[in-house]
Amino acid sequence: MDPSHIALFDLADKRLAWVDRRQSLLAQNIANADTPGWRAHDLTPFGAALSQAVTPVMTDPMHLPGTALDTTGVKAASGDRTPDGNDVALDEQLAKVADTDATHELVTDLYAKYLSMFRTALGR
Repeated sequence: MDPSHIALFDLADKRLAWVDRRQSLLAQNIANADTPGWRAHDLTPFGAALSQAVTPVMTDPMHLPGTALDTTGVKAASGDRTPDGNDVALDEQLAKVADTDATHELVTDLYAKYLSMFRTALGR
C-alpha cells in the first residue's frame, strides 16, 4: 500500500510541507527581531494555497463563478514598524509558532490514525 496515492495522505503531506515552510519563516522573523529594517514574513493561509491547486468546476450555468485569491506564497506581514524599520512583534510571532505547532500535531495525529485504520482493515 503506497499512501502517496491516497488523496487524504497527499493532502496531509502538503499540509505538513506548508507547516514546515511556515515554521522556517517564523524562525527567521524571530531570529531577526533586532535587525534594523527587517520585515516580518508569513505564508498565505493553507486554505488559500490549496484553493489555487484545486480549481472548482462550474457544473451548472446558474452557479456563480469563483474568485481568484492571492496565493503567491510568502507575504510581508503588516505591522507597526519601529524607528529602525523593524516590524517583528515577538508576541505575534510566538503565537503563530504555537498555532503552527498545534497544526503539525493535528496533521500527524490524523495521519497516524488513518494509517492505523488501514492496517486494521488489512488485518495487520
